[in-house]
Amino acid sequence: MDDGMTAAMRYKEIVGLARASAENLRNWEIGRADELEARLAEAQQAVADAAEREQRAIDRCTRWWKMAQHNVEGLAWLPDDEDPQPVPTARAGYLERYLEEVKPSYQELVQAVLSLGWRAKRS
Repeated sequence: MDDGMTAAMRYKEIVGLARASAENLRNWEIGRADELEARLAEAQQAVADAAEREQRAIDRCTRWWKMAQHNVEGLAWLPDDEDPQPVPTARAGYLERYLEEVKPSYQELVQAVLSLGWRAKRS
């Protein structure tokens, strides 16, 4: 070798670079694992939050449904129906909008039932 570097010195340099590269890779892998664990924890929390929102929506809709059933119990000509079921094509992002539509619809039902009762009394 003309540059004064022996084979042993070159070997030590290569081994040192390989060790540094291995350490850099190990540090990157540890950082990436930490990042993925944090993202996994966030995703698990998001799923738990969504399940809680879903349960609250189910409870809320069930209350409205029971109140609606109570209002139409006296209408013998109205057939008994199944409890409402979730619509698989509904958009999750519209949940609050859907829930806000329930109250006015319920109020319309109450007014319709009251109107039927008033007409029945007049006849």
